[in-house]
Amino acid sequence: VVTRDDVEKSLKAMWQYVKDKEQLLKDLHSQIEETDRRLSVKQAERDYWLEYKNIGSKTQANKIMNLEKDIKEVKDDLHRATEYYRNALKAVKEENGRLVERHMKLCKEQAPENALRYLDKNSRREIEENEWLKEEVKVYQKEVSDLKASIQLLEEENIGLVTKLIDSRLQNLRV
Repeated sequence: VVTRDDVEKSLKAMWQYVKDKEQLLKDLHSQIEETDRRLSVKQAERDYWLEYKNIGSKTQANKIMNLEKDIKEVKDDLHRATEYYRNALKAVKEENGRLVERHMKLCKEQAPENALRYLDKNSRREIEENEWLKEEVKVYQKEVSDLKASIQLLEEENIGLVTKLIDSRLQNLRV
């Protein structure tokens, strides 16, 4: 039995769950922005070191290559994180949809029970009497069908007897 308070608690919990997921999404967006900022910082460093490389420093060239690798890794990480969070968000939305659908189905199933609980005694008694009357109608319908079958058999037997009687009278008339 689910009460109105249970339903409200469930809806509040669902609402809080959605809010938490939205906050998580906001946090992810801020992480993406932070990664973009780091990427722009790394790109600025790369530009500086490319200029320095053109001057002719071999040791700095290795550092530039390492920074380029770092930039590539950061870009790859950003792409992977973006895809991961996009898929996670999609999965969370689908899960929320399923939970809401299941909750709505449960509420629909329990609505008649809840409605019965809040009815007054007279209405409840009328419903119980209606159920009893339905059962009685089924019993009477069965009895009617049984009686119809026995009437059918009696009529067939009577027709047979009348036929025999007519045949015997015809034979008596012939004699």
